Amino acid sequence: MSSIRLIISGRPAVGQIVLVRLLIQHPMETGYRFDVNGRQIARNAIRLVVCEFDGQEVFRAEPSSGISANPLFEFPFRVARSGQWLVRWQDDAGAQGEWRQALTAE
Repeated sequence: MSSIRLIISGRPAVGQIVLVRLLIQHPMETGYRFDVNGRQIARNAIRLVVCEFDGQEVFRAEPSSGISANPLFEFPFRVARSGQWLVRWQDDAGAQGEWRQALTAE
């Protein structure tokens, strides 16, 4: 249902602050729309996003239904060392996703 992209521009160096972009493909249904038969479409939005680096939480978001489909999150991160990213998300329908990605610092 969903895919995740974690993007860090350039080659991060130890001590550098980088901008991390996290794109999650998800329809983010608000619960305010109706289908062609007039029935309300159930709300199904991402309700929790957690981003960890080497087991330490560095970003958390609890978006509302006001966020667009395929949300993009951005946050600064100071590179202390090479390590492993872990991104987890959950939506209102109970679906979950997870993504792991290595970061190599110079």
